[in-house]
Amino acid sequence: MTGPRICIFGAGAVGSHVAARLLRAGIPGVAVVARGPHLAAMRERGLTFRSSREEFRVAVPVATDDPSILPPQDIVVVTLKAPALPPAAGALARLLAPDGVAVFLLNGIPWWWNYGLREGGGPLPLLDPDAALWRQVGPARALGGVVMSPNEIVEPGVVIHGAHSRFTIGEPDGGDSPRARGLVELFTAAGMPALLSTDIRTDIWLKLLVNAPGNPLAALTRLSAKDRAADPELAELGRRIAGEVADTARALGYDLTQHVDADDTMRWAATRSETRPSMLQDVLHGRATEIECLLGQVQAFARERSVPTPVIDIVLPILRGLDRSLRR
Repeated sequence: MTGPRICIFGAGAVGSHVAARLLRAGIPGVAVVARGPHLAAMRERGLTFRSSREEFRVAVPVATDDPSILPPQDIVVVTLKAPALPPAAGALARLLAPDGVAVFLLNGIPWWWNYGLREGGGPLPLLDPDAALWRQVGPARALGGVVMSPNEIVEPGVVIHGAHSRFTIGEPDGGDSPRARGLVELFTAAGMPALLSTDIRTDIWLKLLVNAPGNPLAALTRLSAKDRAADPELAELGRRIAGEVADTARALGYDLTQHVDADDTMRWAATRSETRPSMLQDVLHGRATEIECLLGQVQAFARERSVPTPVIDIVLPILRGLDRSLRR
């Protein structure tokens, strides 16, 4: 085998998209970690990718629900959602080769956020409660990722892709490293347009302008982006949440108005009428949600800097209650 060993860890919607593209491009050494009926379907008949532009099926030669059987991996593309990460810390740590790298394609604030910041602070209790990720995986082996790519598993072994994709990858310290650049080149070569960021935290905040209003309100109302945008009260609620996210980011030194207008961002999000946000998918399937990385940590940052977040302060407890009911 030539080339690096690459593992897609957590082949849900985004992970299945990435796996399908890498396998179709003939990238050697790709393994997939998944579970349940989706894993069984991939083993039996491969992985099917559908979009408005194309449809194809690829064989998945190495697919398992037990990462311990895999050899050490040079690149681990982690597409688990934030609530599932801390329990997986040990498996991820064992899977990574000594000089391997894990790129975390996550929504919201990532567990490694404080790494490399002058003010330090260590792990974030809401996202890494026992510091398992910080201690076992280690933020020095992590790359940040921002995904603009709506995907959904519509049946076992089948992922649909709803629009154009963009993957942004960057070092937590803002450097231009060979490992980050190599991942950008790998994704782009496989048909997944990718950008190298030297300011990945700003990119994370910019996506939060869309995710922080869109995912929670979709989960609570079960309405599409188009339907929410057509409701003046829901649209205003979304704008207020986005405004509180922008205020919190500014207090931490990230002025998002230099990059994008929040109202324009909300209007852009409203055009994504055919996609179901990941939190809505989780609620419909009875899964735990990403509420802490999308709103909980934003509120925590805001309180540290005395930034008022009156709408988040109301919506967040309701979502936490919904999440508790799903976890039961």
